[in-house]
Amino acid sequence: MIDTADLDHLDAQQLREMVLSLRRGAAADKLEIARRDHEIAFKQAAIDKLTHEMAVLKRLKFAAKSEAFNAEQKSLLEETIDADLAAMERELEDLAAAPSTQREKQQPKRQALPAHLPRREIRHEPESTTCACGCTLQRIGEDVAEKLDYRPGVFSVERHVRGKWVCTKCETLVQAPVAPHIIDKGIPTAGLLSQVLVGKYLDHLPLYRQEAIFGRAGLAIPRSTLASWVGQCGVQLQPLVDALKREMLEDRVLHADETPVAMLKPGNGKTHRAYLWSYCTTSYSALRAVVFDFADSRGGQHARAFLELPGEHGWRGTLVCDDFSGYKACFELGVIEAGCLAHARRKFHELWANHGSPIGEQALKFFGELYAVEREVAELMPEERRRIRQERSRKVADALQQWLAGQRQRVPDGSATARAIDYSLKRWQALTRYIDDGDLPADNNWVENQIRPIAIGRSNWLFAGSLRAGQRAAAIMSLIQSAKLNGHEPHAYLSDVLERLPTQPASRVGDLLPHRWQPIEVR
Repeated sequence: MIDTADLDHLDAQQLREMVLSLRRGAAADKLEIARRDHEIAFKQAAIDKLTHEMAVLKRLKFAAKSEAFNAEQKSLLEETIDADLAAMERELEDLAAAPSTQREKQQPKRQALPAHLPRREIRHEPESTTCACGCTLQRIGEDVAEKLDYRPGVFSVERHVRGKWVCTKCETLVQAPVAPHIIDKGIPTAGLLSQVLVGKYLDHLPLYRQEAIFGRAGLAIPRSTLASWVGQCGVQLQPLVDALKREMLEDRVLHADETPVAMLKPGNGKTHRAYLWSYCTTSYSALRAVVFDFADSRGGQHARAFLELPGEHGWRGTLVCDDFSGYKACFELGVIEAGCLAHARRKFHELWANHGSPIGEQALKFFGELYAVEREVAELMPEERRRIRQERSRKVADALQQWLAGQRQRVPDGSATARAIDYSLKRWQALTRYIDDGDLPADNNWVENQIRPIAIGRSNWLFAGSLRAGQRAAAIMSLIQSAKLNGHEPHAYLSDVLERLPTQPASRVGDLLPHRWQPIEVR
C-alpha cells in the first residue's frame, strides 16, 4: 500500500516514475495470471480426459457381457482395464495433488501378510542418539512396516523397523524417515514388482497365470492387484523410456521395423491389427538401445512422429529399413534411406527353395560373396570397414546389378522371378549405400532379432484392450530388451531401478538407463 501522505512530498518526475513502476508491475501480474490460467486450463483438460477414460473403462469392466469373450480373452481384458485404471489414478494424483489426508481415507484396509512367511528384519535408526541440546535420546517404541518380497518360488517378508527416540529434556522426537517407494504405501518390494513385469513382458506370462504361480508359492495375489502394480510402474518408468529415446535419436544411424500384434476391440469381442514399431541403434554403435513404439495402425505418420518429423529438431540420420511405404515420407523430409540386403536375398532364396530356380541359385552366390566380406569386417573400425567394402564388395555388387538387369529382360512381367529382380533393381542405391559408409550395416537383421523374442509371446502379453496398454507394454519392453542388449540380467536391472527411481533427481535419470546403469553394490 502507498501512503497518500507521502505523495505530497514527491515531485512530478518521482510521480511519473511511480506510475510507470506500477504499470510495469500490473503488466507482470497480468502475464503471471495468464500463465497460471493456461496451466490450470491444461491440467483441468487432462483431468477431464482421464476422468472420462476411467468412466468408460469402469463401465466396460462392470457392464461387459461375459458371453462376448472366451475365458482367456475376458481375463486378459480385465487385466488390461485394471492396469489402465491404476495408471490413470496415478496420473490424476500427480495432476490434482489431493491432500494426503483425503487420499488416506480412500485407501482400503490392508490385510496382514501371512504369519507363516519367512521374515527378514531391517532396522532403521537415527545416525546419532544424541539430541541437539546435548542430552541422550531414549528409545520409546517403534513403527513396523512389512513389505512382500519374492524370489523364484519363495515369498518372504521384509520387516522395516523404525525406532522412535525422544529427548526427555526438550521432548524432541527423532525417527528415521520412511524410504520413498515406487508405489506409495504399497506392500510389494522392488524385487516383487520386477518379477511381475519381467514375467509379463519377457517370459510372456499373463497376470492370471502369475496369480496361479504365486498361489503355489504360498500367497495368491489377486490379478487385479497385480494389474494395479503394472499400471503404476508403467507410469513411473515412462520418464526413463523418454530419456532413452532422446539419447537414441542422437545416433546418426538407426534401424526401424514393425510387427503386427492383436489389439482387442471390446465392442464386438474381436481383435484388429495394431503394430509394434521398433527402433534401435546398430551393432556398430557404442550405444546399445532399442525403443518400441506401439500404434493402432501401420500408418507412416507413426514413424514420422517418433522421429519428430517434420520439425526443426527432427531426426536427420540414415534409417535402415525394408521397402515398406510408411517410411517413404521420412525420406522426403531429409532422412537418408539404407536398404536391407537380407530382404533382397530372401526373395531369391524363396525362388530357389520353392522352385529350384537357377536364377535364384546364382543370385544367392552373389549375395554369399557380399556377406563373406561383412563377416570379415564386422569387428573393424568404420574407416577400415568402408575401405575393404569399396575394394571388394563394390565389384561384386556391380556384377550382381549387371547380371540382374540382363536376367530381367529374359523373364516375363508379373512372374515371381521378375518381382524378386525388380525389388533389388528399383532399390539398388539404397541396398548398396552401406558400401560407402562404414557405420552402416548391410541389412536390417539386427532390429529383427530384437523383435523376435517379443513376437514369440505377443498373443499372451499384448492381447491389448486399449492403446494405453500397448504403449505401457512397449515402454517396459524397451527397458527390458535394452538391458539385455547391454548384458544385464533384466530382473536385477529392473529391481535396482525401481528401488532407486523414487529418490533419483530428474536431472540424473539418465544414470539409470541400461547402457549407463551399474548395480548399487559397485558404485
